[in-house]
Amino acid sequence: MKAVIQRVSRASVTIDGRVTGAIGSGYLVLLGVAEGDSEEVMRKLVKKMIDLRLFQDENRKTNLSLKEVDGELLIVSQFTLLADCRKGRRPSFIKAGKPEEARRMYEAFILECKKRIPVVEQGEFGAEMQVELVNNGPFTIVLDSAEL
Repeated sequence: MKAVIQRVSRASVTIDGRVTGAIGSGYLVLLGVAEGDSEEVMRKLVKKMIDLRLFQDENRKTNLSLKEVDGELLIVSQFTLLADCRKGRRPSFIKAGKPEEARRMYEAFILECKKRIPVVEQGEFGAEMQVELVNNGPFTIVLDSAEL
């Protein structure tokens, strides 16, 4: 499982001209589910993401977590994070989870986040989406469950 976490001032996702999720200050999370990812792996990734101290304190040090600043989450599925570009010019997505299992893990990820953070918005699994954000910093972190 891979997550690209972007600290944002605001972010939204639009499908067919309709905003389906929008947040103020918090994280835009692009989430890729890999073949074989488990509930245990997913919970570790959620905990790590939420506990990261990516927001500035009164001394302008990145010392505060998402919870400590009442931050919000916008979670968007993105299987392309699992692309293997080592050979040729066309990426291989063989490491990405099968759609049914990836959807289940994506939805479980959202539910786990909702247990910890009051405002959790989302995109739509498998949909063509337009994602807009104002990256605050910019500050972007990549979390790979294989490295936790």
